[in-house]
Amino acid sequence: MSLDENENSQLPIAKFESMLKTDEIFFFDAEDFEEIIHHYLNNGKVSLAKKAIQLSLDQHPRVTNLKLLEVEVLVFENKLDQANDILNNLELIDHFNDEIYIQRANIYSKQDKHVEAINALKKALEIEPEQADIYTLMGMEYLFLEDFEKAKQSFIKCVFLDIEDYAALYNIVYCFEYLGEYKEGIEYLNNYLDKNPYCEVAWHQLGKMYVELELYKEALSSFDFAIYSDDRFIGAYYEKGLVLEQLGRYQEAIENYEITIRLEDPTSHAYLRLGQCHEQLGHLDLAQSYYYQTVHEDPLLDKGWLAITNFFFKSNNYEKASYYINKAINIDAENPLYWKRCAEINTAMFKYFEADYAYKQAVEYGNYELDTWLSWAEVMVLLNDSNSGIQILLQALEFYPEEAEIHFLLAALFHNRTELFKAEKHLKKGLSLNKSIIDKYQNSRVFSLSSSWAKEIISKY
Repeated sequence: MSLDENENSQLPIAKFESMLKTDEIFFFDAEDFEEIIHHYLNNGKVSLAKKAIQLSLDQHPRVTNLKLLEVEVLVFENKLDQANDILNNLELIDHFNDEIYIQRANIYSKQDKHVEAINALKKALEIEPEQADIYTLMGMEYLFLEDFEKAKQSFIKCVFLDIEDYAALYNIVYCFEYLGEYKEGIEYLNNYLDKNPYCEVAWHQLGKMYVELELYKEALSSFDFAIYSDDRFIGAYYEKGLVLEQLGRYQEAIENYEITIRLEDPTSHAYLRLGQCHEQLGHLDLAQSYYYQTVHEDPLLDKGWLAITNFFFKSNNYEKASYYINKAINIDAENPLYWKRCAEINTAMFKYFEADYAYKQAVEYGNYELDTWLSWAEVMVLLNDSNSGIQILLQALEFYPEEAEIHFLLAALFHNRTELFKAEKHLKKGLSLNKSIIDKYQNSRVFSLSSSWAKEIISKY
């Protein structure tokens, strides 16, 4: 009875595993050993691969490919010196084997010697010039060196040799994006699609590039073609929904997000977008429901907690907003966005001491936005602590030395402390940077610049 191809391919593996259960030693061809070792490596069974390698080298000690598989395992286990010694010996007897240089490149890469890795891969290409896998490895080495132009060219060569290598295609797009070459990326993808017109990955990436250039009509067409190529491509529906949101077409966006939920298990991101769209349409009960589903699906998604907090904050329901932002902080106490919103809620509730603490935490965890500093300084003034307000604004100046608004606020606070020289210095600096902002503080209840002293200086500008 004849065996089919699949049964034939399983014979060496079955024979090897049968041998392991007994004390007998069976003989295998070198090719059979290669098949067995690759099988175990591909399935993550390294210990069985090592047993097969040891036995293979006992039976076929001079077969280069088996020794190269031993090198591959040694590199995986970070035993780089042993691997290097084997490669040195192999190179002496078989220096026209491209795999020797590929494995040497892997060793260099693990040692962060990326230039040397690239040189080794170039030697491999001299032996086998049209190998897509080598160009992929070279592209990754250039990425390590942050040489995105050469990385891009390597991946382009890879896709030229293997038009269905979508991992390389993604890397090409990544390089175009990093280099800010969106127009060039669009041209490349359009040329690629001329050769492979039903590639949903390329259509999807093309659409995202059009979005970067705010070419929304073209982006929608690209996502439609991605969906036409694969009507179960969730990413295309989701990205199309984002574009429709940008265009204010919220009901159509909802329809696309709902498709993603029907096609696969719902994601927190889809629930969040649905909540945002329904809120825009005034469907507040539905929006609230989707926000709750968002944080239930992924309790660590900061945008979800912020959305439900903002939902109540905008409706002046500060108690509920406070409840949810504190719940979020309990989950991730180092999230600066949580602390900033917490500070804003406490300010709205006239809880200035709590707001001060929250702003302090927001800054400590990396929120250095201008309005964070300004709002924090205002809270300190409301607490009758102008000294702290001044210190906060002086810190802000380190980040925004040419921001007129900071200088105006410092002028007001120094004037309140009768430090007129400093007050005048900051007022003049602010006026020289942007005089128009002064109107905002002419009658401010917190930072007043309506005194005759200020008016006299302002009149000269």
